[in-house]
Amino acid sequence: MTRDPFREFAVKRKKGETIYVDGDLGSEMYVVQSGAVRIFRTIAGVKQELAIMEKGDFFGEIAVLEGLPRTASAEALDDSELIEINSTTFDTMIRTNIEIAVRMLRKLSNRLQEANRKLEILSRATAPGKQVPQAARVAAVDMDQPAEPPSPVASAAPAAGLQAAPKPIEEVEVPEGALALLVLEGGSRHFPITTDTALIGRYDPVTGTRPEIDLTQVDINRSVSRRHARIVFQEGAFMLSEEVGALNGTFVNGVRLSSGTPTRIVSGDKVGLGMVALVFKTSGNAAGRKTASAGRS
Repeated sequence: MTRDPFREFAVKRKKGETIYVDGDLGSEMYVVQSGAVRIFRTIAGVKQELAIMEKGDFFGEIAVLEGLPRTASAEALDDSELIEINSTTFDTMIRTNIEIAVRMLRKLSNRLQEANRKLEILSRATAPGKQVPQAARVAAVDMDQPAEPPSPVASAAPAAGLQAAPKPIEEVEVPEGALALLVLEGGSRHFPITTDTALIGRYDPVTGTRPEIDLTQVDINRSVSRRHARIVFQEGAFMLSEEVGALNGTFVNGVRLSSGTPTRIVSGDKVGLGMVALVFKTSGNAAGRKTASAGRS
């Protein structure tokens, strides 16, 4: 059995225990191994929740990267086990866990894009003759807080998974307006694919990314990576590829895919992501948009 190189850095926190407080100086970041951690700010005596971190999520990395004070507080929501990483072991962690490394890069990329957006707002607001609105000033401070879940939009509702009475897979129909459908084995949950590109995974409180196909509610074992795979409709064919940094495998009819290599999938194929088993189905809408034939990769 492979020894966990970070086992010796595991720390336990009891439900309700404070991990750190806004303004604290710290030199550690944390990776959740079990349980859950709430990231929050206290404003006028009221806790304002920013994010919930679960198994595989990390937080507090700015203390390691830049040595800055904490910009929010953290407390254990449940009895939790965390991996405590300081600057000495940070390099080893990045080399050992590629998914955390990739997600950290995405988080930093998202933060940079958000900073650029806020700078643009400020530059427009501070043009000659204009006063900086209070909202713009508030938006420009503190880039390190965890991303809040994006507000749901009308088109995103089906992607969260439609619950339905279980029925045989062959009787499940692709809903009107969808190109294809992923059906949870057993037929109790349906995930319509309504766009030419659909990311499959789980909501990521670290980066604020919510995939088009969100398997959070059905992946009770947390075996699906936050950004696990992607389905692309291209030249009349549906192509499935695993995202960089995904763990626990992506399978088509039992065959594991190579990361980053698109493979054609057709109606009736069984798709496995970690421990979640799905069946892929297509509709006449996709056939009507076909532009060219394509063979299986």
